Amino acid sequence: MKKNIVLLSLLLFGAIGFSQGSSEYGGGLKVNINQDGSNYFRIITWAQFWAQHNPDKPLDANGNEQEDLTFSIRRARLLLYAQLNSKFLIVTHLGLNSLNADNMSPTGAKDNAQFFLHDAYVQYNLNNNHSLGGGIHYWNGISRLNNSSTLNMMTLDNQRQTWATLGLSDQFGRSMGVFAKGSLGKLQYRVSVNDALTNNFEAALTPVNGGSAIYAGKRLLGSKEAGKTYAGYFEYNFLDNESNFLPYKVGSYLGSKKVFNVGAGFYAHPNGAVSADLDGTLKGENVTIFGIDAFYDAPIGKKGGALTAYVLYQNQDYGHDYTYGTTYETGSMLYGHLGYLIPMKTKTKLQPYVSYNDRQIDALNDNASQFAVGTNLFLTGHHSKLSLEYSTFKYAASDAVNVVTLQAMIYL
Repeated sequence: MKKNIVLLSLLLFGAIGFSQGSSEYGGGLKVNINQDGSNYFRIITWAQFWAQHNPDKPLDANGNEQEDLTFSIRRARLLLYAQLNSKFLIVTHLGLNSLNADNMSPTGAKDNAQFFLHDAYVQYNLNNNHSLGGGIHYWNGISRLNNSSTLNMMTLDNQRQTWATLGLSDQFGRSMGVFAKGSLGKLQYRVSVNDALTNNFEAALTPVNGGSAIYAGKRLLGSKEAGKTYAGYFEYNFLDNESNFLPYKVGSYLGSKKVFNVGAGFYAHPNGAVSADLDGTLKGENVTIFGIDAFYDAPIGKKGGALTAYVLYQNQDYGHDYTYGTTYETGSMLYGHLGYLIPMKTKTKLQPYVSYNDRQIDALNDNASQFAVGTNLFLTGHHSKLSLEYSTFKYAASDAVNVVTLQAMIYL
């Protein structure tokens, strides 16, 4: 009985340490299921609550003005991974995203309640440096931010366009397929082959004769022509080696490591897009995306300061003049962010930051840009923090949209 009470206490109050957090949590929750600790499982849970002020909202579907202040659960997640022995790993990740008053349902049972399976994959370790696996996974290509952890981002949220295939060929950034990952000295790699999503954002659309491409190759041309996607990301660790035990890339180490990585990645979906000639004949167009990025995160001085910097160039070809909303376009993007952890004698830490991106849009022969300035108040590292951010977003000739967001986040 006493043993069961101890185990239950660990499950309720423990914290996991695979990502940067606070020294108070040590190595986090690890429950051994054999005597030597080679068989174990770990659990992590986190939630991010947002209060947003947006005075630039458009009218709703009935032509009414919308209120400026809204609340939402940006993320609520539960992640479990189990090391059966030195050769086998199981990862399961559940949760929801962006739950608000508009997509909640009366009893929580409606489809758009959004609680779903994020990751579920099995992994076999060939040796200490190389692994193979399969399932629905997050071993993505293109860039560091396309593999971003949502536990320890420096900015309020990830730059949306860096999740470059979300909802087009994958389920919320996760793909169904097989992957290989590992390291060759200082060089780390991740590559995957996956099934393309059939029911994507454009599942109800057909291309207009002589018009721009749509992302519907698998649906309109068949799985033999457009059923598979291919991705990879490669990075060289010039200073400290980062962990690649799990796929989620750390956003800020808060001075606990000295990291300088340069990476490059790709994504390819043969015949992933479809366009129609003037006579209505359909033709497939290859979707190709590549990125080059650099990440620096290191302590500054001896008083506890730290610098975090990231820059990315991303080029995306979704087909001829492709656009989807204000999120995806054939074109290119330059993105960067910079933050500084202010040295303080107390456990509480402050980290102001800025971010900026500029996107070139082929279909509009114009640009989109977004600037943000914010700060993180760390109460217990990434385990407990408040974030405040002001952002302004300008899309081509449209008026700028200005949003202030306050986030409260806890993970255990």
